[in-house]
Formats: sequence, C-alpha cells, structure tokens
Amino acid sequence: MIGNSRKSRPSKIHVALSDARPHNPKEVYRTKGRPPVIVGYARTSTSEQRAGLDAQVRDLKASGCEKIFSEQISSAAAKRPKLAECLHFLRETDTLMVTRPDRLARSTHELLRISEELAQAGVGLVIQSMGLDTRNGSNPTAKLMLSVLAAIAQFERDLMLERQREGIARARAEGKYKGRPQSLDRAAVQRMRADGIGPAAIAAKLGIARSSVYRMLGEAAAA
Repeated sequence: MIGNSRKSRPSKIHVALSDARPHNPKEVYRTKGRPPVIVGYARTSTSEQRAGLDAQVRDLKASGCEKIFSEQISSAAAKRPKLAECLHFLRETDTLMVTRPDRLARSTHELLRISEELAQAGVGLVIQSMGLDTRNGSNPTAKLMLSVLAAIAQFERDLMLERQREGIARARAEGKYKGRPQSLDRAAVQRMRADGIGPAAIAAKLGIARSSVYRMLGEAAAA
C-alpha cells in the first residue's frame, strides 16, 4: 500500500504578539477573500480615566470602524499587546483608524515607521484629529503632516510632563506633597481576617476603606 505523500498541516499557528518586531499585514493566517475592514485602535495610559478610552471607541465606531482594539497602557511600555494584535490582524486593503497620533505611536519616528509599513502593505491610515487619510496612495503632504503634527504632539506631552514636575517640586517646597499613596497590603488584610478581626476593624487599623477590605477578601476567596 502506497503511503500518503502529502505533508500534514499544523493544527495551530503560534504568533508572538509583540510590537517590538516588524509587522507585515500581508502575512496573515486567515481566510482570504473577505472585504476590506476599517479597524480602530484606542489607547489611554493606565493613569487616565476609563471615560477617555470609551470616548475614543465611540468616535471610532461613529466613523465606521467594524473592529476595534483597545487597551489601557502607558505609551512608554515596552510592549502594547493590543496594538500588536491590531497590526497583526490588518491585511492588504484594510484601513487602520485612530483618533490622535499619540494614541498610536510613542514618537515621530515610530509614527512614521508604522505609517510607512502600512503603506507598503497596502493598508490605509486615518488619524481623525489631523484629518489625515492615506487610503488614496502615496501622499507627500500626508507624510509631512505626520512628521510635523506628531512632533507637536510629542512637544505638548513634554510640556505637560515639565509642568507636572514643576508642580510636584513646588508642592514639596511648601510641604504639601505626600507622594503616591501606599499600596494596599493584601497579605495583612488576610492575616488579620484569619485572626478573627472584622472587616471594619481591619479597615480602621490599616487606614483604608471597608469596601477595599471586602474586595480583597472576596478576591482571595475566589482565587
């Protein structure tokens, strides 16, 4: 009996979701032939309110985004998992849409790199705050806008951080700066509860809200 010479296909394809490496939207492991998709990406830093992320998602949906990737993570983070997943999902003829350039990139250099990779792969880029739309092909004016406006966004962020540092320094000089609040001691809460101390007494001893005590105890019980 002649054996089957066909090679078996892997049942799963493992893809590392890291935006530290280049992405090629043409290299996809999905069924070909689907219509073009407008994909949105939304991000706020972990210190920002949830409302900011919700506002971005709302604006992206209103502009026709059919699929949206969102995350709350600092732009300074080495890896942004949802951005990596978003870039991997994109394929030729798709469009990537963001509300502002600093939601997508950390710097002018990174913004230009991402836009160039998307252009080479046949993926359009729309940045709402800039009125930028590269879906019509190579556009020198669009590239100039990307460079100038991304630089402005970085400049504004630097100014904000400088004002923040000045405010902290002034508060310290006036004796008003207390620093970041101490992190909740979950181990202490569980230990005190095991000793028979009630939630209200634990909250009073640790100087935290009773709701925080109940939350930590609930999380410990569910673990």
